[in-house]
Amino acid sequence: MLLAIDIGNTNVVWGIYEGRTLKGHWRLATNASTTADEYSVLFVNILQQAGIETRHISDAIVSSVVPSLTAVFDEMVETYFKHTPLIVSADLDMGIQIAYPNPHEIGSDRLVNAAAAYARYKTCLIIVDFGTATTFCAVSQHGEYLGGAIAPGLGIASDALFTRTAKLPKVDLIRPKTVIGKDTVGGMQSGLIFGYAGLVDELVTRMQVELGQNATVIATGGQASLIAPESRTIQEVRPFLTLEGLELIYRKTRGEE
Repeated sequence: MLLAIDIGNTNVVWGIYEGRTLKGHWRLATNASTTADEYSVLFVNILQQAGIETRHISDAIVSSVVPSLTAVFDEMVETYFKHTPLIVSADLDMGIQIAYPNPHEIGSDRLVNAAAAYARYKTCLIIVDFGTATTFCAVSQHGEYLGGAIAPGLGIASDALFTRTAKLPKVDLIRPKTVIGKDTVGGMQSGLIFGYAGLVDELVTRMQVELGQNATVIATGGQASLIAPESRTIQEVRPFLTLEGLELIYRKTRGEE
């Protein structure tokens, strides 16, 4: 079984693959002060509850955009799972070409998403990842990672309205019944949900113009299922795209793909 771990700024999303089948997936809060021992307790307990024994873990792969936690998870996997994890970087064979001046500037999660999406669709793509930041990645029909755009995430925008204003409350990120809000909460939800759908559509449309074609648009990340129904451009939501990419990259590095 393969232990696949994606360390993001807000959440650590991880899963267990048996062959190419995702047997289970979980989400933990990212906390830079949590130690390898503390994370191991969480991982081992969750696996036990799922009926998966740690001795059945045969290898591990880690993608991280939080440098301080990369070493923590490296230590955790080595100590408690008895394997040295493969750490994702732009130097690995991912099945895509990186047409970017400095590949090491790109978040590993963006590369993993691009690799997974291109392996599945084999066409020109725009991948929208709704994480701590909302990222847009463009991949050519020949599998070249071209670059993209980065916007504040939906959660960041919501928190900013609450923390940077005197009277606006903290709101749940849910779809309001109307665009014209009938109260403050409804107005904020409208601006956030419908506003972000508009942001997505505008950036995707502009990227398609630069690409010179209508790319296939894939969404992933924690808020993808919330925004996608309001978007005119998102065609499919793949909630586990990053985990799919980690499993794919692991197989490529082992010569199995």
